[in-house]
Amino acid sequence: MTDLFGDSALPSSAPEPAREDAPLADRLRPASLDDIIGQEHITGPDGAIGRMVAAGRLSSMVLWGPPGTGKTSMARLLADAVGMRYEAVSAVFTGVADLKKAFAAADKAAQAGQRTLLFVDEIHRFNRAQQDGFLPFVERGTVTLVGATTENPSFELNAALLSRAQVLILHRLDANALEKLLDRAEGLEGPLPLREAARAALVASADGDGRFLLNQAETLYNAKIDAPLDPAALGGFLQRRVAVYDKDREGHYNLISALHKSVRGSDPQAALYYLARMLTAGEEPLFLARRLIRMAVEDIGLADPNALVQCNAAREAYEFLGSPEGELALAQACLYLATAPKSNAVYAAQKAAWRSAKETGSLMPPMNIVNAPTKLMKDVGYGAGYSYDHDADDGFSGDNYWPEDMEAQEYYKPVQRGFERKIRERLDYWDKLRTER
Repeated sequence: MTDLFGDSALPSSAPEPAREDAPLADRLRPASLDDIIGQEHITGPDGAIGRMVAAGRLSSMVLWGPPGTGKTSMARLLADAVGMRYEAVSAVFTGVADLKKAFAAADKAAQAGQRTLLFVDEIHRFNRAQQDGFLPFVERGTVTLVGATTENPSFELNAALLSRAQVLILHRLDANALEKLLDRAEGLEGPLPLREAARAALVASADGDGRFLLNQAETLYNAKIDAPLDPAALGGFLQRRVAVYDKDREGHYNLISALHKSVRGSDPQAALYYLARMLTAGEEPLFLARRLIRMAVEDIGLADPNALVQCNAAREAYEFLGSPEGELALAQACLYLATAPKSNAVYAAQKAAWRSAKETGSLMPPMNIVNAPTKLMKDVGYGAGYSYDHDADDGFSGDNYWPEDMEAQEYYKPVQRGFERKIRERLDYWDKLRTER
């Protein structure tokens, strides 16, 4: 690969073989897009990347996903798949001067008839002005930008940059994908010194991070362990708690089900007990944080809008403090959820609306609320008769917003509990105004 600071000859995009003494994760890097595990929804024939590779031309993109899901490997293999020059920078170590050199090298390559894929790791770490610096080079086609981020691009990347790049979401690796990674490791290094239950615990402890899993496996290989370890011995050896579950992980699913149902049933004591059971057994705390967030939107929703805020704050607190201090924040969120008023009205409304959208297809909204950016569209009636609600005496026009061929629906039905009681009163008031107009 070209040195970012040098003027060496243009490189091939083909990945260099890993050294024999390289880390296990590096030696097991996929050699082609087909070798990438767990991201078939975008790399497969019907996925966005699969289709671009088949067409032989890439668009700029942002790869958004958790750590250890293959973003870096995917970028290099993309360049190889379509015959592009590959250059990589990291937002952690790269400044504006370095980027200028990278763009100059890409210009030089373009003059020689070679397109450049510029991979920017942790692109969200560039500030807004630095992100704006990419725009002219992306627009001119000097580079095809592939950014990688673990953060939500909607909040961390400029709208102008996002409008020129397709956001592709990489999934956290599930248990089957992680097992495949271990199979590959064992094909290279031999069987892991683990009993079946310990192997399942090791997979569970990775929490979807393939790189972390392979690093833990390499630690086991390097130790030259004689006798297979059980889950307790594995946890002691790695100095990391691992979940003690049976081989089909029934215990894992039983406990998370018990926690969820205790929260839903407003029993804070039982909920805290099951949270403790899972944490002391070695469950990944961030897995529990994600489940608590799910409970906040599924079982509480707008009955207490602060439930989601509390859970997100607990996740951030845990990420900042780590274990064991951060587990107190998870306990607080758990107790908040269990003692909050309950409603699944948002959950039920979402399912009903999604079902209705699939059934009705592409019905046109009524003409009064469609956009009319051109004179022609205005002349044929787009936007005609729109009532600006803020001009009404009570800030409510009572207009119809449903397609002409579709009756008005009621998806969201707030309950008479918590904050949704006030929402119900507001909706009833607006329904009354509609009937009077």
